[in-house]
Amino acid sequence: MRKVIGIGETILDIIFRDGQPTAAVPGGSVFNGIVSLGRAGVPICFISETGNDHVGNIILNFMRDNNISTEHVNVFPDGKSPVSLAFLNDRSDAEYIFYKDYPKQRLDIDYPKLEEDDIVIVGSYYALNPVLRDKVLELLDQAREKKAIVYYDPNFRSSHKEEAIRLAPTIIENLEYADIVRGSQEDFFYMYNLQDADKIYKDKIKFYCSNFLCTAGAEEISLRTATLSKEYPIPPLEAVSTIGAGDNFNAGIIYGLLKYDVRHEDLNTMDEAMWDKVIRCGMMFAAEVCKSFNNSVSREFAEKLNLEKEI
Repeated sequence: MRKVIGIGETILDIIFRDGQPTAAVPGGSVFNGIVSLGRAGVPICFISETGNDHVGNIILNFMRDNNISTEHVNVFPDGKSPVSLAFLNDRSDAEYIFYKDYPKQRLDIDYPKLEEDDIVIVGSYYALNPVLRDKVLELLDQAREKKAIVYYDPNFRSSHKEEAIRLAPTIIENLEYADIVRGSQEDFFYMYNLQDADKIYKDKIKFYCSNFLCTAGAEEISLRTATLSKEYPIPPLEAVSTIGAGDNFNAGIIYGLLKYDVRHEDLNTMDEAMWDKVIRCGMMFAAEVCKSFNNSVSREFAEKLNLEKEI
């Protein structure tokens, strides 16, 4: 059975609305999507790290409660588990402050074994961090060798925009490994000072990876491939919190690729009808996560997916 392997940080998101903390939920951009996929019955592995402290225990227990093995999580004895404060504005969009204290030795773990047509998801600063680069490349090289699908979400935050030029070669390297790239308009604005999907695809993505999805919050989704150029409008939605919307759009796309049995060899010949179905899954997952303070889809939503053959 095909599985999904994620690599990324785990973090405790403390969510503030009107200046008051309203929720504390385990998060991390790749992690949020992995939790949703696990709830939807997809076999998953997650490669990460956390501290040997209260926050680390909350995260590890949360993983166990969601049937995510902690076998590939490095629990470091010195340093502290990362925490983020997320301040929601009137539109339920978040501004973040991160608190991190990692040890020198990172990701001292064995990797899961990859098989052909598995899906590997990488993203955020975690996939660019020079300290972790060798470990991330080890996974990407294995994925390339085994013909696993690599899904890359740059998730490039404003806090790193001063480093965009220095990180450009690493971003390009990730794009070269990727089979699908999904980024938000905001990511490309901070990376390249570009916001137009056509220009981003033509100037920055196409040469390295032919399958590109660009999201723009509550606006439309843009798909660009070697043969397709299409926009998908997003139905209006009353959002409680948009934290995790992009991460769960990724999870939905990956769920769709598995549900409709899209293999590595099929990716570059997918027709419009198949992309429509896969993107619909992405939109459903993203819409679902906006309905609560949780970073992942609800168990009820996931159980419905498991019961229904067609979604």
